[in-house]
Amino acid sequence: MKNHTKQSSSDSLTIDRSLLPKDNKDRTMNCFTYAFMWIGDGMNLGNMTLGASLVVAGVATMNIFQTFVATFIAILIITTIFVFNDRLGYRTGIPYVVQLRMSFGIKGAIISSLLRGIPAIVWYGFQSWIGATALNEIIKILSNGEFNQVFICFLVLQFFQIALSLYGFHAIKWVETLISVVILCALIYVFILLLNNHQAIIIDKWVKPEGTWGLPFYGFIMMFLGNYAAIFLSAADYSRELKSGFSNRKRGLLYFLPIFIAYGFIITIGVMLASVTGNSNPVKAFAIVVDNTYITLVVSTFIVLGTIAVNIVANIIPPAYVITLLTKANYKLAVTITGLLAIASFPWILVQDTSAQGLGLFILIYSAFLGPIVAILLVEYYLLRRQQININALYDNKGQFAGYNPAAILAMLIGSAAAFYEVSLSWVVGFFVGGISYILLTKYAFKQSLFKKGTIFEKR
Repeated sequence: MKNHTKQSSSDSLTIDRSLLPKDNKDRTMNCFTYAFMWIGDGMNLGNMTLGASLVVAGVATMNIFQTFVATFIAILIITTIFVFNDRLGYRTGIPYVVQLRMSFGIKGAIISSLLRGIPAIVWYGFQSWIGATALNEIIKILSNGEFNQVFICFLVLQFFQIALSLYGFHAIKWVETLISVVILCALIYVFILLLNNHQAIIIDKWVKPEGTWGLPFYGFIMMFLGNYAAIFLSAADYSRELKSGFSNRKRGLLYFLPIFIAYGFIITIGVMLASVTGNSNPVKAFAIVVDNTYITLVVSTFIVLGTIAVNIVANIIPPAYVITLLTKANYKLAVTITGLLAIASFPWILVQDTSAQGLGLFILIYSAFLGPIVAILLVEYYLLRRQQININALYDNKGQFAGYNPAAILAMLIGSAAAFYEVSLSWVVGFFVGGISYILLTKYAFKQSLFKKGTIFEKR
């Protein structure tokens, strides 16, 4: 193991214990619960829509072989970034908001952490409203139409998720495992049903077509990466909860296999449904395929469970750590504030068609920063510091990392500007431009910066 030292500085008293390095005895996830967490995160209606988007005019733009090749490539890239970016958190137990200090400085990390925290809160509210709409449908059916209050369902679902999140990863490991098993069983049933009743159509529209290896193929990979751009950026938030003893290869399998299982199933169902029905909306496609008067109840349950699974992993923990960092609130108060802020994001407005353009612009803006930030973190840890970092210094408000690192902030801006220039490849462009910019700025423009004391460039 590299030179990682544990936090013992008196400055740690100014930061909540939830942000301090985690010892192995305090970690909650084993290999099974960690794997089920990623399966649960991938099992949602939005990802099913990703598969359905491959079907245009009733025929898939890529055949089944091309679909799974693109899926394999995307997940392989995701796994690689996860394993590289989760390593510091796994080895030392520090969260993402502290990891950022290594590159951006203690003050600079505030800016970059908000770029992860604010979008997560918005998506928390957005996903919860979608889930609340589904919950309203369930209650409406069970009450024979006497109940129809989406906002009340939203508040109930939101406070339920806040209550779950108070238990942190202790809740995640059980909730995600339960949801994963339930949804997997449901999808297996739908898969068998589609295969038995519509095999000829599926073969004709997805298996047999020549498909394309062109722009739709690469566009699908980019969309896939976009789904995980925020999550693998804050990989340390998850890996610090995984019990020690896993090599890089084993951790890679703990990302690759669950994500492949989740997305393999969910994308397959999405393509099959769209091929059979010609409808890219999975909810409407389900209603056509499954001859059941209570199909709305089943689909709505799937949506509610998927909402909880996604939020509890991707949209609650990261912003809660950011709030803890900024306010020094304890973890339970931070997740409560996160839930209340999600309510205050007015998701009932964001879901309207008139808000689609503004929401799309918001996604475009914050996504452009994600590639450069993860590139800067990887360049810093692997190329500049050669995996050697004094963890105590990251918690010392008056030490080496005090203030901000201009090279990191400037590289982030350059990378994001490049991402805006080529929107269809925004994450990849931002990643490479941001990373290269950071190397050049550190080596030449800011070589003498005190912030960089002890890096590989100064040793040369």
